[in-house]
This record gives sequence, structure tokens and C-alpha cells, in this order.
Amino acid sequence: MNFAYTIAGSEATGGAGFQVDLKTFQQLGVYGMGTLTCIVSFDPKNGWAHRFVPVDPQVIRDQMEAALSSQDIDTVKIGMLGHPDTIAAVEEGLKSQPWKNVVLDPVLICKGQEPGAALDTDTALREKIVPLATVVTPNNFEAKTLAGMDELETVEDLAEAAERIAELGPKYVVVKGGIDFPGDDAVDVLWDGEGATVYRTPKIGQERVSGAGCTLAAAITAELAKGTEIAEAVQIAKDMVTEGIKARVAAHTPFDTVWQGAYTR
Repeated sequence: MNFAYTIAGSEATGGAGFQVDLKTFQQLGVYGMGTLTCIVSFDPKNGWAHRFVPVDPQVIRDQMEAALSSQDIDTVKIGMLGHPDTIAAVEEGLKSQPWKNVVLDPVLICKGQEPGAALDTDTALREKIVPLATVVTPNNFEAKTLAGMDELETVEDLAEAAERIAELGPKYVVVKGGIDFPGDDAVDVLWDGEGATVYRTPKIGQERVSGAGCTLAAAITAELAKGTEIAEAVQIAKDMVTEGIKARVAAHTPFDTVWQGAYTR
């Protein structure tokens, strides 16, 4: 049995976060385990804005202790942390044992927080968690922020951003062009320390679909847990996201969500 571990926030509609991670792990044949860092609830009475509640840091430590004691786990995906105290607890847990794969989906802006608190969280994430990661999967905005670049408008820009972010510590960086990247293709770039690999598929509509970034990072995590090489892991993850967007699930929310169950190998 291959095990994958997620450290992420709960999103009650099932369209992002912890719920997406476990569904993705299951679909790819990996036994999923996890630690909740926060609870995020959309507010349908307020334009579906985020309501953010952090989990007590000691409860995070307790969850990590239980999970890491129950199995020999060497592959983890980290999603929303959301608070400096959370980040400190997660850093402590990560440093308690060696890891083969630490996949970080760097959620820099935590919706539902005051701007000052979000800035403190972003700074702590960059300083404490990014250097521990072996793979980082920033979206367009996160890549610009981490790389210190104003625009990502070409494939060369994506590759440069990935190479810059790798200088912060990660061995591999996957920059997601996303819906904001110009052109008809959804473009992602993997930097592996020596060069860039470009992944392209035609865009499926022009609307954002919730859960795409979570699914991509979780799929990479699951494949790495099975021993898949990074370039193939990213290709499988991109294929899964593409199929999931094609089979998107409509809702009463202003956005659709990825359906992980659409992907089969």
C-alpha cells in the first residue's frame, strides 16, 4: 500500500482543500491520510465570501503525531495553512522526521483574513515552509509573488519564475499559467534544476473552476508516493485536471468544481 498525507484546510462544499486531496489520492490508488489546519466555509448570504477558522496549533500537533506514528509516511502535500501559528506547528511536525517528497501548494493569500494577518502568514510560509519543500506548485499570482516578477506572459516567463523560486530551496517547481495566461492553451512549466518542461492543453472555456490547483498538487503527491518520476507525475496530474474540468460539477455557487472521478488510467 502506498500512503499520501495531506496537511490542508477543510472546504465544506467539497470543491477544494482537504476534501479534494483525499478524493484525488483515492482516485489514483493511494491511501490518503491528513491533518486539518483550518475550516473554511463559504457564506452564501454574503456573495459566497470565505469564513476562516484556524485549528488550534496543539490540535494540529496532535493530528500530525497520530498520523505519522500510525504509518511510515514519506510523502506529504501541504495546502492552506492560513496563520503564522499554524505554520509554526506544521514546520515543527515536518522537521520531526525525514521526507522523500514534500509537495507545497503555496496558498499565499488566505481569503477571510485581514490584509495584515495575510501578510504575516505569507512571510511565515516563505520563511518556514518553502525551504522544506521538494516540489512547489504556485499559480500565476503566487509565482509572480514568490519570483518577484510583475508579469508572466510567455512560456519563458513561466520558466524564469520557476527557476527563481527553486533558488528558495525546492528541488522542483511547477508554475501553473492558469486561466490568466495569454492564449488558447493552459500552460504549466516544470523546472527540474536543469531545464524546463512545458505542458500544454487547450483551455476548456474561460471560467475559473474550483479545485484545479488542489487537484494538480494532490495528483503529483499521489504519483510521487507511488514512485513515479516527477515529469511523468506532472503529466498525469495535468491529464487528471483536464478531465476533471471537462466533467466539472455545477452548483449554486458562482463557479463549478473539478470532478476527480472523471480520470481513469
